[in-house]
Amino acid sequence: MSKFVILKKRRDFLRAAKDITIISHNVMLQAARPMFGEEQRSARIGFTATKRLGKANVRNRIKRRLRAVVQTLCSKLAMDNVDYVLIGRLSTVSCSFDDLVRDMTYAFKKANKQIFAEEEQPIEQPQACEENSDVQKNIYSAD
Repeated sequence: MSKFVILKKRRDFLRAAKDITIISHNVMLQAARPMFGEEQRSARIGFTATKRLGKANVRNRIKRRLRAVVQTLCSKLAMDNVDYVLIGRLSTVSCSFDDLVRDMTYAFKKANKQIFAEEEQPIEQPQACEENSDVQKNIYSAD
């Protein structure tokens, strides 16, 4: 699946904000891991530009530039069942398109690496209580 769906609901943006955040020079990417038992779907991507960046024409230009880059990179880098949120920064307006592609490629790869690392790591078992009590005894002893 190479197409992507645009995020529109606030709860989806908030879920991505709580999970993975990658900051590069020209763009900030947030990603939400797939939920357990979710059916197969294409990637969902949301675009945000805050009022702090400027007036509406500046914010719209930032979002247009982010959408253009995502259309070129989505088929290669966006993983299925993952929600991504791209947040424009002040430098997104003035940077070259190649720099924006480079930064977004870096952000997508790093986010995907964190998602894969979470899936592959087994859940560690807690240590036995005996070892912890020995450590506490050594801390409080007057040797």
